Amino acid sequence: MPSPRDHDTLASIGESAALLRIFPRLPDSVAGLLGPGDDAAVVAAPDGRFVVTTDMMIHGPDFRLAWSTPHDLGWKAAASNLSDVAAMGAVPTALVVAIAAPADSPVTLLEGIADGLRDACAALAPGCGVVGGDLSVSPTLTIAVTAFGDLEGRPPVLRSGARVGDIVAVAGVLGEAAAALSLLFTEAVDPLGHPDARLATALRPRTAPQLAPTPPISAGKIAALAGATAMLDLSDGLAIDSARLARASGLGIDFDLASLRAGGADPALALGGGEDHSLLATFPAGTPLPAPFRRIGVCVAGEGLTVDGAPHDSAGWDPYRDWSGSAG
Repeated sequence: MPSPRDHDTLASIGESAALLRIFPRLPDSVAGLLGPGDDAAVVAAPDGRFVVTTDMMIHGPDFRLAWSTPHDLGWKAAASNLSDVAAMGAVPTALVVAIAAPADSPVTLLEGIADGLRDACAALAPGCGVVGGDLSVSPTLTIAVTAFGDLEGRPPVLRSGARVGDIVAVAGVLGEAAAALSLLFTEAVDPLGHPDARLATALRPRTAPQLAPTPPISAGKIAALAGATAMLDLSDGLAIDSARLARASGLGIDFDLASLRAGGADPALALGGGEDHSLLATFPAGTPLPAPFRRIGVCVAGEGLTVDGAPHDSAGWDPYRDWSGSAG
């Protein structure tokens, strides 16, 4: 049965009361010596160094409220940042979250986002938690997360360390998020092309890879311990992201088409689709690949990308090129 509190908006209760309802829902961090409540958090850095990254999610180019639940938004905001920390070979320890929302947003929206952050941390990076953040007002819902990670005494795994002959491997899915997004745009819209929440709910089992991805966060540390020479998070698509790694390392990458098709994946979506947040890593030739990594190619002399030796472009998601505000 709905509670009277369900009708509260951010404007009706204000920032302080909203924070009091959010704080109890947020996950604690094992590295948090001082969490939310003061002007800044205090986070332990046992290694003496820490990895830090940040990412934004904005209504329109990054999500649609008609398709994503508040829990989805919190989960995805955490997952996308946790994956970037993992890609450095680090273990995620803490998140700082800033949210700007319309004043008439129900407080339950923020509570749902907080629950998603909590559940994603518990499932993907146990011990990582939210240590602070900020709330503000905006006509466009925006979620910005800064994530921290512990290298545990290991050197960071960079994009620039791959060598000719290295095995190219991936942990996680390829193309599933893009396939789910295509499904939403074709089957979860009304006759005018507007996102339809009812239709999206019916498609949920098939769209979860886009709305609430489950990247293999623990695989980042596994790769580092196994001697990975380079690694990155596949956020914009295998082709464009692997090209970044290749360029940073001064070499080329040749993908094996049969490996890209493994498990029934569509090679076009595997190469061009983004937001899987899987981990792409390179390992010295002859290295037994640690689970859950699987071989999909090899580093070669030269530059650019090839598939079975044939040149392939490095297209992928670019928010400045691919997003149009008229798209809803």
